[in-house]
Amino acid sequence: IVRHLRLGKDHHAAAREGTDEIGLAVMATTFALCAVFVPVAFMGGIIGKFFYPFGVTVVVAVLVSLFVSFTLDPMLSSVWKDPPSERLRRLPVIGHAIYGTDRLLDAMHGVYERLIHWIFSERRWRLWLPAWGHGFDAHGRRDQASARRWRRATITPRGVVLAIGTASFVAALGLAPLVGSEFVPETDQSYTQLALRMPVGSSLERTDAKVRQIEEIVRAMPEVENLATWVGGPGQRNQAWMNIGLVPRGERRRSQKQVEEAIRSDIARIPGTDASLGFNRPIYVAILGSDAQVLARVANEFAEKVKKIPGAVDVESSVKPGVPAYAVRLKPGAVRELGITAPQLASSLRAYVNGETATWWTTSDGDQIDVVLRLEQSRRERIEQLRGLPVAFAKDGTPIALASVATLEPVFNPDVIRRQNLQRREAVFAGVQGRSPGDVGADVQKLMKDTQLPPGVSFDVGGQMQQQAEAFGGLLAAMALAVIFIYIVLASQFGSFVQPLAIMASLPLALIGVMLALLAWRSTLNVFSMIGLVMLMGLVTKNAILLVDFANHARRAGATVAEALLQAGLIRMRPIVMTTAAMVFGMLPLAIALNEGGEIQAPMGRAIIGGILTSTLLTLVVVPVIYSFVVRERKPGPATAGAAMPASPAGGPLAAGMPA
Repeated sequence: IVRHLRLGKDHHAAAREGTDEIGLAVMATTFALCAVFVPVAFMGGIIGKFFYPFGVTVVVAVLVSLFVSFTLDPMLSSVWKDPPSERLRRLPVIGHAIYGTDRLLDAMHGVYERLIHWIFSERRWRLWLPAWGHGFDAHGRRDQASARRWRRATITPRGVVLAIGTASFVAALGLAPLVGSEFVPETDQSYTQLALRMPVGSSLERTDAKVRQIEEIVRAMPEVENLATWVGGPGQRNQAWMNIGLVPRGERRRSQKQVEEAIRSDIARIPGTDASLGFNRPIYVAILGSDAQVLARVANEFAEKVKKIPGAVDVESSVKPGVPAYAVRLKPGAVRELGITAPQLASSLRAYVNGETATWWTTSDGDQIDVVLRLEQSRRERIEQLRGLPVAFAKDGTPIALASVATLEPVFNPDVIRRQNLQRREAVFAGVQGRSPGDVGADVQKLMKDTQLPPGVSFDVGGQMQQQAEAFGGLLAAMALAVIFIYIVLASQFGSFVQPLAIMASLPLALIGVMLALLAWRSTLNVFSMIGLVMLMGLVTKNAILLVDFANHARRAGATVAEALLQAGLIRMRPIVMTTAAMVFGMLPLAIALNEGGEIQAPMGRAIIGGILTSTLLTLVVVPVIYSFVVRERKPGPATAGAAMPASPAGGPLAAGMPA
């Protein structure tokens, strides 16, 4: 509409003709965005439930915006008249901003015009390629003419542009391992927890002494605001927990993760302590089997191997030393000669060790107190003392010791019995420091493949590792469906099977910007940055649709392919740059993560900013080149010989001097 106003038309004509001119492009863009988010809205699993409202909201909002762009916007443009530009330029700040923006867009306009002229020029450069594998005929004889032709191969500017676009996509794939991956990014909650484990058998006093040493280290850090400590518990005299509160994020120089790393390194210098920090344990491997002792051995050995993986910290096995236990087994002769049974033996030992209620005593207040008979503690502290306890009597009244009728053997006694899929389960947990969880998880899975397991024992991945694999798989499937849907929509809108290929060639051009932005912000590929990639699939096609649609208009008016592409690029460059700038500034607050907890969604904004910038720059040159290859030059005929060319913003032809 603005372009038609600058051509001298009145507001009603400009609104009507401008809306008609971009009607197809707007519908194609809207339906392409819907095609992108429909698969996301109907993804399965946890990730599907998480993003269903997101996908539905975007689809509904885009459809409403389509209705507004065809009704409200043209109506307001036909009624409201812009104030004179001279009046706006007199304003102190806004005037300078408008003037600077116009100058910048004019400069970009000139640079882009020269670039398009150069791209579609007939210049060629010799490549001087080596003749390895070339210069031979079908019979294997040397063909000097073929070798000379290969060595003197040339490339045109369009070939250079295609090479740059391909190189950007390959470079993006090469940067992916450097970016790393995880399920969801960690957030700075200004709060963390420390868990301390002392050796089994440690007294409550010894555990408390170690906790006081750790408290001194933690309190000395300026980022710590408060802490609360719990030492011991029922059957947990060797364990302690510490809740650490940090000052608000805006008032400290180090992040929560950096504070945890500092505490971890300081505690490592205290001997005899095993501590872990934080709530996030992205590495989880379950060991399944039927034999508890075998599972415990495999879990402990695997945990030691995981500790050697770079970046794995706070490695912990679910196997905990249980209370020392002995199995009392009757000798066959005792049952036959003395008539002792297992229940009788158990009752005797229970009376010695746990005691037996003999009677009760009633107090003056009427309360009843049990009277428990039990062997004094000094005579039941060691296993040798238990072996000498009398548990039966011979016929002549001689007491018979426990060791004479039974054997006492130490047994493995787990503190907790865990099951999964009708099998016993132990697990290995680990945190991550200095590397992305995806990279550490890949090393753990490689270690799982290289580990020889006993018969009947198997590994199973769970936790965030499993959730990340499922989420990434679902998002990749949704992106594949989105590509198919976009092609169907564009093919139906443009009535061509090849023109959508030129538009969809802009999709890989965003990937290099995504990777560079994530690297610059030290973010990872996670669920939210992948959603940003999905959004980019709809956003970057918008620019290509605008270019291709206007090029089709110009070709129907009689322009050659090169002339149509030049007009499309020059006329559509301003709205493309404006919408890109609006998207970048709109996503900037999300990417910066100003509020606490904003880190979880920041990768989505960062991915969109990087992808939309690079895709805009590359789309303006790559899409016209691909369009020139897939669209054939139209032969002049009576229908187009006298057709009028679409007017430029200045009212004159833009393609003067362009090669046919």
